[in-house]
Amino acid sequence: MNHSETDQPFRSIPGRLNLGISMMMLMALLALIGLLPLATSWWQVIGLAVIYGIVMNGAYAMLHEAEHRILHPDIRVNDTLGTVLALFFPAPFHLIRQGHIGHHMRNRSDDEAFDFYFEGENRLWKHLQFIGILTGLFWVVVVLSNIIAVIYPKALKAKWAEFDRPTQALLESLNPRYLKLIRLESALAIGLHVSLAWLLHIPWYHYAVLLCGFGVLWSALQYVHHFGTERDVLKGAKNLRTWTWLDKVWLNHNWHRNHHAHPTVSWVHLPELDPDAKEEKRERLLPAYLKMWRGPRFTKERVENRYAGKIIR
Repeated sequence: MNHSETDQPFRSIPGRLNLGISMMMLMALLALIGLLPLATSWWQVIGLAVIYGIVMNGAYAMLHEAEHRILHPDIRVNDTLGTVLALFFPAPFHLIRQGHIGHHMRNRSDDEAFDFYFEGENRLWKHLQFIGILTGLFWVVVVLSNIIAVIYPKALKAKWAEFDRPTQALLESLNPRYLKLIRLESALAIGLHVSLAWLLHIPWYHYAVLLCGFGVLWSALQYVHHFGTERDVLKGAKNLRTWTWLDKVWLNHNWHRNHHAHPTVSWVHLPELDPDAKEEKRERLLPAYLKMWRGPRFTKERVENRYAGKIIR
């Protein structure tokens, strides 16, 4: 039985539920930003940042549904809400959507195997890059893409990234037809956060800490489901276990192997997709993250990316 046949009973998209959850998450994010001016100590700022990080990762999980166009059956509603959610990342939706769909095509190939380095690659650079993923610097790079897209969009071309294979593969996959839209979304993202900080009289360093509460957590989670997995585009992911309440807030995002095997199936169905996976003993999220601090290893195994080039037309 192929994947499309397996997915048929799980094709429903809970559009109304997703709309309701999205609205609640957006209101929660705005409320947390609104509480920031009331913080009188760094402990309060850090506490708000931790809560913001948890909630915003839930909002990102819904944004992730929009990237796969399974947030809402109406594509216009799907993309509009995805764009709004992405503003709080902050990032242009039509840039990170191309990056994420490309991730599904490049996963575990030589173009996207961050836990390995190959003959001729700079070992120090690969370790620094991986530390960036573990500590939040990956998110910082994505956020900086807003400024780059607005001020110097030519930097989003692959020729500037020949020193780093994954970055070059990502940039080669971007469709230039979306560049104007990406620049507009980037400007809106910058404008939103500058306006909120200014109108609410929030010190820039408090606001930065709040956003980093999400960024560090998001970045740290980006490779935890892939580290050490089989080098196969579909099988190269794993389901991880965490608290039930957190699984709900993050929309079953830790059922990641199920998602990679069935990327067009809504989050509500992921735990039910593979009965064997549901019964297996899943590794816990935190130990899986700590294992990544071993860093990338040298390998002679090569896996070609069979889907190079533009992903979204």
